[in-house]
Amino acid sequence: MTLSDPRFLSLNQWLNAYFSCEVMPVLISGDASFRRYFRISMPDATFIAADSPPQLVPIAPFIALSNAYSAVGLTVPKVIHADADLGFMLMSDLGDTQLLSVLTVQNVERFYRQALDLLPQVAAVIECKNLDSGLVQALPNYDEAFVRRELHIFTEWLLGTHLNLSLDAAELQLLNDTFDRLVGNALSQPSVGMHRDFHSRNLMLQADKLCVIDFQDAVVGPVTYDAVSLLRDCYIRWPQPLVADLMRYHYQQALALGFIPAQTPFEQYQTWFDLMGLQRHIKAVGIFARLNYRDSKPAYMADIPLTLTYIVDISLQYPELVPFAHWLTRRVLPAFSVSQSSSEVKQ
Repeated sequence: MTLSDPRFLSLNQWLNAYFSCEVMPVLISGDASFRRYFRISMPDATFIAADSPPQLVPIAPFIALSNAYSAVGLTVPKVIHADADLGFMLMSDLGDTQLLSVLTVQNVERFYRQALDLLPQVAAVIECKNLDSGLVQALPNYDEAFVRRELHIFTEWLLGTHLNLSLDAAELQLLNDTFDRLVGNALSQPSVGMHRDFHSRNLMLQADKLCVIDFQDAVVGPVTYDAVSLLRDCYIRWPQPLVADLMRYHYQQALALGFIPAQTPFEQYQTWFDLMGLQRHIKAVGIFARLNYRDSKPAYMADIPLTLTYIVDISLQYPELVPFAHWLTRRVLPAFSVSQSSSEVKQ
């Protein structure tokens, strides 16, 4: 931040007016959007201020969902003061400790079970109150158009913008067939309230309690989405036996609470889970490339190799997706390796 940063100056003035004194906001992070976060230290407490350009990331959905999540017992940032026109929020401070930063092989099962135990509360939020009208509105549906739009981020930003791959008719058909299979899988699942970015960087640890952040894109969608987001995290990979045990834990939880039909066999749930994770990871590698090229956030490019590995590994487990896995191994992975080498040489 500099004195030539007009949004920072405006935020500072807004905070000074609220606190009736001069404060010093300290940048602590941005996220994978255009939002920035600052910490304000006062004699008796600390606070978080969010700068969220209203034309890019309006704050009303965040505030509405913060209220809805808090109402079902989730610990989320409390919005103390806000101005939707300016795009500023003052919130409670949940600390600096992301769950990811404390995970080890010894404690991951305990923390992930604790995280999975939050999902019934997340699932219960399928609507929230519109702040302007006061009316209760349903969350958006994670429908076919939504799923396809996310999948095509991969085609546009990773294959096109980053790798500059020209696909022939057979390759395009392969992608279409794969995407059709993944869309069908998503739409075949029971729907619940869905955080949509439920992973170890969006869970904060405060006095051994998990707090939930970055929930403003919540929708109503597939029952396995949030569980696979956590257990097959784009930022860290855990041993398969551990993931399998935790997957079964979520399956039993979903059965017990009626989120999936009582007669659903585990094999059906696992297919839902695996292919849901595949869709999410395909979307994610596209988003990581988009963050680099569109938003000037290159750090996320480092998360692409692990995510591509997930995609290949899971695709190989399903006969109808083996051709897709082989195509990725033959065409996409080598091209990505070349692009990484070229980037390292330029640096």
